[in-house]
Amino acid sequence: MSKIDTVRAAMVAAMKAKDKPRKDALSMLLSVLKNAAIDKRSDLTEQEENMVILKEIKQTKETLESTPENRTDIIEECKLRIAVYEEFAPKMMDETEIKTVIAEVLASLEITTPTNKDKGRIMKNLMPKVKGKADTKLVNQILSSMIS
Repeated sequence: MSKIDTVRAAMVAAMKAKDKPRKDALSMLLSVLKNAAIDKRSDLTEQEENMVILKEIKQTKETLESTPENRTDIIEECKLRIAVYEEFAPKMMDETEIKTVIAEVLASLEITTPTNKDKGRIMKNLMPKVKGKADTKLVNQILSSMIS
């Protein structure tokens, strides 16, 4: 079952429960997923669906950060949308899982003590393994802390 079907089913459940704010958030997410499929001219893969959802979460967080504090209506709407979107987002890797993947990449590249010169080569091999599964800022911070 695709994310589009899952979101649509959740939206129908929200309508039946007369939960308008949740229904509105799900409706927005559904339209973004459908538009992405239309742009691609075929069904989205699971990874593409996850990337669309993560992009929506990121954009909503940016909106939340740029909203003035006195606009509590927008702040509450953004928080609700983020909570709803995160239900459908893939589980993100935590710090220990990222460190494990970095260790595997270092082993495959035969690097025992990474330096700044190695960072580009490490990231080139590392990012395809964590793309859509981990926050890229966190991955970069962890790798930077490991570099001597």
